[in-house]
Amino acid sequence: MTGVRFWDSSALVPLIVAQAASPLVDGWLSEDAELALWTLTSVELVSAVRRLAREGLLGEREANTAEARADEIMKASHVVVNVETVKAQARRLLRLHPLRAADAMQLGAALEWADGRPMGRLLHTLDVQLARAAAREGFHVLPELG
Repeated sequence: MTGVRFWDSSALVPLIVAQAASPLVDGWLSEDAELALWTLTSVELVSAVRRLAREGLLGEREANTAEARADEIMKASHVVVNVETVKAQARRLLRLHPLRAADAMQLGAALEWADGRPMGRLLHTLDVQLARAAAREGFHVLPELG
């Protein structure tokens, strides 16, 4: 499956910080470097990086490098910016799926990106609940989480 793919922030973190899942997501990126992202993904990425730094898992230099990499990825990606439409989708999704608000916004952005037609569209996430909801909405989800 080639073409632009939607990436949830959970799948992006291992691209900007070395983690166990980094080889997996690096492989996805090598298959197709065209990414679609939600406009608030940059905030989620900074949150993840700074949480790792507070926990002592990243030094300040590594955190700054990770943030710079996140900025590069955001600039090179298709970014879904229609906040009102995504909010409306997220509210609907929260009624149907056991999602956290940020995950509902990610899935709402993916649906906006797919123009409401997710069949045949690929979504990358490492979040099991989001993966299940995205699959139920019609996305092909990688990895296929149980």
